[in-house]
Amino acid sequence: MGNLLKVLTREIENYPHFFLDFENAQPTDCERDVWNQVNAVLQDSESILSGLQAYKGAGLEIRDAIQNPNDMLLQERAWNSVCPLVIRLKKFYSFSLRLERALQSLLESLTCPPCTPTQHLEKEQALAKQFAEILHFTLRFDELKMRIPAIQNDFSYYRRTISRNRINNMNLDIEREVNNEMANRMSLFYAEATPMLKTLSTATTNFVTENKTLPLENTTDVLSTMASVCKVMLETPDYTSRFNSEDTLLFCMRVMVGVIILYDHVHPNGAFNKSSKIDMKGCIKVLKEQPADNVEGLLNALKFTTKHLHDESTPKNIRSMLQSVCPVFPTPMDVRWQGENCSNLHEHLLSTGVPRE
Repeated sequence: MGNLLKVLTREIENYPHFFLDFENAQPTDCERDVWNQVNAVLQDSESILSGLQAYKGAGLEIRDAIQNPNDMLLQERAWNSVCPLVIRLKKFYSFSLRLERALQSLLESLTCPPCTPTQHLEKEQALAKQFAEILHFTLRFDELKMRIPAIQNDFSYYRRTISRNRINNMNLDIEREVNNEMANRMSLFYAEATPMLKTLSTATTNFVTENKTLPLENTTDVLSTMASVCKVMLETPDYTSRFNSEDTLLFCMRVMVGVIILYDHVHPNGAFNKSSKIDMKGCIKVLKEQPADNVEGLLNALKFTTKHLHDESTPKNIRSMLQSVCPVFPTPMDVRWQGENCSNLHEHLLSTGVPRE
């Protein structure tokens, strides 16, 4: 039966249910080319997360420079502190572009005719595992990013300062690394509360739009099947007992939430509609049965980063299941503050004395 086992005892309506070995799936010869391409991206993911986790920001240096505009030593110290951070932020942004291309390669493989998405997942388990790893990385990255407001403050200060220095005809070596066009793209990226998730949502939507001869269901069925895979794995002790690591549980949770969000952005009716191929009530129930520390952020991701939750067609019981979730994700006020950082940074720093932390 291979590593992907059909669950015969849990067929509910027309929802597909599978068990996928996320820990041990290995590429076949047919998968090898795409797997190698995606693996070259994924092998850098941990260093990206480590770099983000270690990000401390230049808040103190920026505050001192703004409060003492005539002290050139403080201006230089702030600038020298910010520039390496901007280079690091560029690295994160560039990785998002690589991740986008990797995701589209996987979608091409997992949706192409004549096989159905289910058949692809049965035959190409290693690619399905990589798809899951991309989603796992994405939610981890965004969870970290939302807890580091220094990113927005640093980049806003950089853009203001470089514009002023350009006006003064100063030689700016860093512009060879981050020119004005790159800075504009990075600014849009970091203005998002969940930038990596936004990148994947856009990439999936573009994939559907650019492949007009490919039925939409080929893409959405991959996503809904993956959601069902993870749901069954999480709610079935016989399957969770096979995991070699407890981390695989959290891996499954993140993947399930990730594919639900992608499905909700790509499918015209979204994931919460009664016609959805995702058992949303069951998925939310499974998450709520897990330790609260593991799932608060994931439940809030469903609440704040999906597209169709508040549609009239969304059943009230689904909405009510998410109403009690604590808002550890940014509130609309927080997101608006982030979007206005460029215009309000100096006033905010001068009024409070320190960057918003």
